[in-house]
Amino acid sequence: TGDAQTFVEKVWASSVHVHRTDPGLGASILSLADVDHLLTETAIRTPAVRVARDGSVLPESTFTRGGSLAGKPLTGLVDPVKLMRLHDEGATIVLQGLQRYWSPVAELVAALELELGHPCQANAYLTPPGAQGFAVHSDSHDVFVLQTHGTKLWEIHGEGGPGELLLEPGVVAYLPTGTPHAARAQEAVSLHLTIGINQLTWRQLVSRLVGVVLEDVADDHVPAGYLRDPDRLADGLDGHLAAVADAVRRLDAPAAARDQVVRFLSERPPRMAGALLDREALDRGLTDDTLLRRRPGHPCEVVATPGDDVVRVLIGDRVLRVPARIRAAVDVVAARAELTPADLPLDPASALVLCRRLVREGLLEVVR
Repeated sequence: TGDAQTFVEKVWASSVHVHRTDPGLGASILSLADVDHLLTETAIRTPAVRVARDGSVLPESTFTRGGSLAGKPLTGLVDPVKLMRLHDEGATIVLQGLQRYWSPVAELVAALELELGHPCQANAYLTPPGAQGFAVHSDSHDVFVLQTHGTKLWEIHGEGGPGELLLEPGVVAYLPTGTPHAARAQEAVSLHLTIGINQLTWRQLVSRLVGVVLEDVADDHVPAGYLRDPDRLADGLDGHLAAVADAVRRLDAPAAARDQVVRFLSERPPRMAGALLDREALDRGLTDDTLLRRRPGHPCEVVATPGDDVVRVLIGDRVLRVPARIRAAVDVVAARAELTPADLPLDPASALVLCRRLVREGLLEVVR
């Protein structure tokens, strides 16, 4: 996580495009064995998998089959025999949205989202030796590329023309939005992970705020006859535009910024890995010295309004409301990666009650 954070800070601030880190980092997140397991031992289905060859995406029917579960039909099941045959013939296998079903990738993506404040997604590309899955293309979002197995030669087009970059384990590349690129595996099978940054733009944010203002504009008809007398349209339009302009001027930018923070930190996908084990640990009993830690990728942002008797705790996928009188204890949770109930500035019984709730909500996990 430290390497990823350092890399993010560098590229965001100074347009550095290549970073070298621990060669084993990529495999610890997604190895060739992990991909083998997902494709050949699980009931993975489309659209989590797609296949491309010679620049074209292949029909799902070429690598899927039907099946049933509890008497109900299933479609889009990946057929590992068909899939491996296509791979042998030079096809690239794409695992899409890995942050939804592979925990190490989910943790990395969650950490990046908290660093950037932008939604992220992750795909993996498995390419046979010497093959190229896609022709030169560009993406509508920024991309981090992490090579986890093998090597891949990237053709990257910039202002000075095309250049080449060899990615191998331990090399991370950053491609800004719209950078034309293509990549070809070298002597061995190549596996790389791409993390797309689905940026929140100024236009999107301003459009959302102005959209709220526009909801107050009357939705009745413009006057008839304006084709012959445009002034009949201009007079009414002038009034509406003036009203909208006044309303936009009254928008509270600091309040809108705070609302964006709340929106982002309360609408991320749920992260509850280990929830059953945590509940089993709670059933055995929580004590003053039970070691707890913040679940990876979970924020803990405390939002308080003066005079309210509750504070809101943003934990990523939802908002928790707790009594304002225990704000100091929640601040300890927010500030520390690990703690015990005894570390909280509460009486022992209240500390245990709060910790049990935060474990059940998924913010904390019991260290096993």
